[in-house]
Amino acid sequence: MLSKNVVKYLNSLQLKKYRQEHGSFLVEGAKSVVELLASDFEIEMLVATDAFYKENTQKFDKQPFRVEIATPDELSRVGTLQTNDAALAVVKTKPNDFLYAEKQEYVLVLDDIRDPGNLGTIIRIADWYGITKIICSLTTTDWYNPKVIAVSKGSFTRVRGYYVELDMYLEKVRTTEQGTRIYGTFLEGKNIHQTTFAEAGYIVMGNESNGISPSVETFITQKITIPRFGGAESLNVGIAAAVVLDNWRRG
Repeated sequence: MLSKNVVKYLNSLQLKKYRQEHGSFLVEGAKSVVELLASDFEIEMLVATDAFYKENTQKFDKQPFRVEIATPDELSRVGTLQTNDAALAVVKTKPNDFLYAEKQEYVLVLDDIRDPGNLGTIIRIADWYGITKIICSLTTTDWYNPKVIAVSKGSFTRVRGYYVELDMYLEKVRTTEQGTRIYGTFLEGKNIHQTTFAEAGYIVMGNESNGISPSVETFITQKITIPRFGGAESLNVGIAAAVVLDNWRRG
């Protein structure tokens, strides 16, 4: 049975304020925790059912951490998932280290993506297409939000995020990486099916409702669009990111 102090601590990590205070976040569910165990994240505590613990004991050798045995009901009460019959981990957040596009590399840039589900989906999509770095505006939702982590399905262990004021960041890109292409999605952009992507660069995705902000737009060197053939007003930003990255990978 989990102690009151442990329950209180786990519940507190559902809030950004306490995640920042403790420098820790939650990872829930069998798939995500198994991927976590194979990653380089520092695990503070593992709360697991007896069955999960016995099935995965051999994966606990990489680092020492506290283990608490709990029932599925207890896991559901201290986490955010409606059902969790496996495990929950408390993990240390990583430092907000500077990231940039290296030679022959593309980096995804997110301008004010506020929905945690969308951010989690984008992290998973980035992982699928081999993007390992995502630059986030300061108004983009918290990378360590439990829903972001859950929706990413373990991809958060392979994709890194960096939060920064985008104007300052893109100004640095423009001055230090001269000639680097910065693509951005706009309704009036060039048809992405007819776009030839450069060897390396940045792809900017905008807010679900308002698109890319005017201040960020000034740094875009190539506006692109996903052509519409039907009557839908817009695309979800996660879906749009998948379409853009798929076309980028096609060359």
